[in-house]
Amino acid sequence: MSARVLGIDPSLTCTGLAGHGWTDTIKPGDRRGADRLVWIRDTLTDRWLAGVDLVAMEGPAYSRQGQAGHHEGAGLWWLIRIALASKGVPVAVVTPGSLKLYATGKGGAGKDVVMREVARRFPWFEGGEDEADAVVLAAMAADHLGEPMVAMPATHRAALAKVEWPELVAPVLVGSTR
Repeated sequence: MSARVLGIDPSLTCTGLAGHGWTDTIKPGDRRGADRLVWIRDTLTDRWLAGVDLVAMEGPAYSRQGQAGHHEGAGLWWLIRIALASKGVPVAVVTPGSLKLYATGKGGAGKDVVMREVARRFPWFEGGEDEADAVVLAAMAADHLGEPMVAMPATHRAALAKVEWPELVAPVLVGSTR
């Protein structure tokens, strides 16, 4: 795989990250409030963005409005999104329904079904729900770039058309005549 993709499942307690063949998490421990949000953003931008061609990030779950932590979670989402934009990293925002559709073929699938499908399709996968979502996001980005991580049925790949993908500028190689 020549393109470097990163899947991000933002979370206040365990932000899932994934690329081709790997997963990781950012866990803020006992940090709370603004300290937690800034720490997650800085850890992400300091450790994970070098050389990334495309990020697929799970979009907000609007159905969770009014739940405890929603306001702070929305703040984290925007902090990460703005940090990526300020670094010029192309980002595709994937709705939770599109993520589930790509993973399972059903946009309303539960997290347990997503986990099961990720474990089945990606034998190297180890992790929990946050990492599973991040794997699906990374796989969607790779598939969009024409370098799928695994073969996916057309019913699942229909989710790619539901995402607003950013335009990517091809890098100019040193010595190139482009």
